[in-house]
This record gives sequence, C-alpha cells and structure tokens, in this order.
Amino acid sequence: MQIGFLEIRWNDILDIILVALLLYNIYKLVRGSVASRVFLGYLLVYLCYLLVKALQLNLLTKILEYFMGVGALALIILFQQEIRRFLLLIGKSTNSRFLNRIFKTATYNESKYPTKAIVDAARTMSNDFTGGLIVIQKEDDLEKYTESGDIVDGMTSKRLILSIFSKYSPLHDGAIVIAGGKIKAARCILPVSDDENLPASYGFRHRAALGISESTDAAAVVISEENGRIAVAIDGEIKTVNANELEKRLKDYFVS
Repeated sequence: MQIGFLEIRWNDILDIILVALLLYNIYKLVRGSVASRVFLGYLLVYLCYLLVKALQLNLLTKILEYFMGVGALALIILFQQEIRRFLLLIGKSTNSRFLNRIFKTATYNESKYPTKAIVDAARTMSNDFTGGLIVIQKEDDLEKYTESGDIVDGMTSKRLILSIFSKYSPLHDGAIVIAGGKIKAARCILPVSDDENLPASYGFRHRAALGISESTDAAAVVISEENGRIAVAIDGEIKTVNANELEKRLKDYFVS
C-alpha cells in the first residue's frame, strides 16, 4: 500500500499496532503514580527527538540522543517497582498454571482450599466489625511471609480464625497464611501495594492484601473493622464483595 510518497507494508501496520499496545499497557501499569508523569515526559522528549531528526537539525539531534541515552538508565532506576510488577505479571501468566488449565480437569479441593471455613469466619467477623486479613496460598511459595510471623500449623477452622483475630488475641495484628488446608502462621508481614488509585475507604490491610496478590498468585481476604465490609484481592485486583460472592470468587479461582 502506498500513500503519496510513503510506502506502507502490512508488517509496518502490525509494528505500529504492537507498539501502541505496548505503550498503552505501560501507561496502565504506571497510571496514577508519579512514574506516569515521568513516562509521559520522557515520551514527549522522544517525540521531539524524532521530529528534530526528521528536520535534520543535527546539533539538537545529537543533544537529544545523548539525553535519551542517559534517560534510559534513569528510567530503569525510576521505574524499578513498575518493571518488577510487570515482570511478575508476565511470570504469573506464562508459568505451568496456564498448561494446567488446558490439560487438567477442573476440580475443587476443599481440603486444600478450605473456602467454607474462611467464608463462615469472614461473615461472622463482618457482622461483629472484627478486622482481619487472610492469605490463601495457591501455588507460589509463601514461606518467607510465614517466617515473618508466628507459626501456628493448625487445621483451618472458623473457630481458630475467629480466635486469632479476636481483639484480645496477641496474634490479631498482621495476616494469617493458609497453605495446604492449614493455618501455617499468624501475625505475618506482607508487602504493601503503592497503588494510588485505591479508594479512601481502603486501609492498610487492603494495601497489604493487594500487595501480596501483586507479588504472588495467592488470594487475600480482608475484613474491615471500620465498616465490616469484606474485600478479596486476586491477581493484583481488589474488590468489595459479600459472603456469597466471596465463596464463589475463591472457588472459581482455586479450581485447577
């Protein structure tokens, strides 16, 4: 295809579409943070570089080339959190779980993922305005998070969860980690998300739940002690749900 003096091939169109998708996804990743403004500024400088190069302004082209070279290193430093998050998302979407979904029959293992006990405990805590944070392991190793807390290693039950998050319990701060049907540890420290788009009603527990779902494939359930609302964080997204919706979302997610 030829437009005036320009000859456009199909691979050029494909190239433009792929670059546009890449830029859009990068912007989505950094949107709402300081990094988004840096990204847009760097993009504008690059567009100026292309313009002055096309106009054959050699001196200004050389200056901008030098700036772009140094700027690339600065971007790696400034965007280290976003780059880490991007690589984690790629790793989570391309590992063996994808093949498992294709070749394995969909089943749900209640002994491994004790959804009923978790949902029943979350419902009671919501009614009593008791705060809590429950992390359920899927496949990624959570050992470094369990080591940050106090080892429990007890079978998951509604009573045990309620006793841990009782305001009179020394273990109620932090998160509990459930793996293989057992509460491995309580009072665990989780990574905190720096997402600036979170609603004001979401507190520190919600940021920790979102943080662990960004860093691993674990699901995190949050019960707010301010308003009793239940939220669930999965794959870097957090949503307020009721008890029935929570059970459905967890079962859908843990089907392997």
